[in-house]
Amino acid sequence: MLTLPSNSFCKNQSNMVCVLPSYIHESPFLAEYWEELFNCRLNGSVNSHSHGADNYQDRLPCKGTEDLNDVYSPYADVTQLRVSYNVYKAVYLVAHALQDMSNCIVGLGPFLNGTCADPKKYEPWQKNNILRKNFDQNGDPIAYYDLLNWQRRPDGSLHLVKVGFYDASLPAGRSLVINDSVIQWPDGKQSFRSVCSESCPPGSRIARRKGEPICCFDCVPCAEGEVSNKTDSLECLRCSEDTWPNDDKELCIPKTIEFLSYHDLMGIVLCVVSIFGACMSLSILAIFFACKDTPLVRANNMELSFLLLVFLAVCFLVGLLFIGEPSDWLCRIRYPAFGISFALCISCLLAKTAVVLVAFKSTLPGSNAMKWFFQRCQLQMKMVPFVFTQVIISLIWLLTSPPHANNNTNYHSATIIIECVTGSEVGFWCVLGYIGILACMCFLMAFLARRLPDNFNEAKFITFSMLIFFAVWITFIPVYVSSAGKYTVAVHIFAILASAFGLLFCIFAPKCYIIILKPEINCKKNIMKR
Repeated sequence: MLTLPSNSFCKNQSNMVCVLPSYIHESPFLAEYWEELFNCRLNGSVNSHSHGADNYQDRLPCKGTEDLNDVYSPYADVTQLRVSYNVYKAVYLVAHALQDMSNCIVGLGPFLNGTCADPKKYEPWQKNNILRKNFDQNGDPIAYYDLLNWQRRPDGSLHLVKVGFYDASLPAGRSLVINDSVIQWPDGKQSFRSVCSESCPPGSRIARRKGEPICCFDCVPCAEGEVSNKTDSLECLRCSEDTWPNDDKELCIPKTIEFLSYHDLMGIVLCVVSIFGACMSLSILAIFFACKDTPLVRANNMELSFLLLVFLAVCFLVGLLFIGEPSDWLCRIRYPAFGISFALCISCLLAKTAVVLVAFKSTLPGSNAMKWFFQRCQLQMKMVPFVFTQVIISLIWLLTSPPHANNNTNYHSATIIIECVTGSEVGFWCVLGYIGILACMCFLMAFLARRLPDNFNEAKFITFSMLIFFAVWITFIPVYVSSAGKYTVAVHIFAILASAFGLLFCIFAPKCYIIILKPEINCKKNIMKR
């Protein structure tokens, strides 16, 4: 008889079924299985099916060194025996339940008052109660899986190696155990990630895909004004009113503060021009005061000229109130100061033009010189009501709805524009409109007096200065309305400076030219020759 190796069927003492080699010859099924598996002949075999095979006599005798571990056969593959495995689990489940009954300690048992069940005589409900411990709340068995890895041996054969396990009975975070060092990956390849979607970086949020697994999602960038500072964030958080997201939308940073500052290039230029205009006005005032006894200065209403130069200097300096960080008190000063200063300047021009007209009428036959003198004084005093009206408009504006500082984020969300809000648009446009009314009156009177026979008649210069004034402020309105932030303030300052320089140059530049460069024509004879 052929002697078979002992490890063919009976490998160790723990096997529940041990098939001896001598039994193979006596069993037709095992003999046939052995001869067909290894393609050999067993001496004394009772296999009658293989004996009748055509190639049976050509087979070599079995050597006795055949090993079942060296071959693969569908008969030996137990990976798909689900029904058998379920029976196996059921038997073991009942066996463990009976063992738990046997090991139960009275007083610590699972039943009433800590009692235990008798393993030899128990009620079905007692067994079910113990069995229930091996199932979850849904009645499903507690999951336990081995993680197997196909690995190739040096001889080229494949075998399964356990590289981890999953045990649902363990605490969360410890139920899945994987030994990465044991895993064998194909040559030249790294570990694969079994995911549907990559993680969403900070600055975005997860958007679930409808009808797909929970691991399938899209990464949506956070909306304007929102941030997310962690990976796979479910929602974005909105920044506070004083902060704004950075470029990556992962951090809220303070918003940019914007106002026309003295440190800005534009603010520096406007400040220098304002101071230069005020200094130029005061310099001309000094020249006129030094030459106050000359015919040219005395012939053009010296007192009103002095007042006009002072008021023009104030207009230039008013532009400085529009530079710097706005505050409530600064906003309540800048607009009335702007309106009143220009009302003073144009009232002076209106009075100068009226004096020229009255002076011309006094030279007509039948006129009274004393009457003209008193009329001249009265006309100069009549400029007070014009200014007083502007003061009343400004006071009503301040008492009803005064200007105030405001943090504006409507123009650009990432920037806080600190600006002066007029409070009442009606008040602002009333102040500006009243200046326009005075300018129209001045222009009409100067236009009527432009042809009066006087060598140094100021009506022509006043007419031209009013045309420049209208051009500046008519252009100012659409630009002011369409601009925002510090550019609105810059436009307002530019309009103030441009109109003030227009009045200064048109009215006083010709006189300064004669006083400084042509003093020979600054004489009474030249003035009176017409």
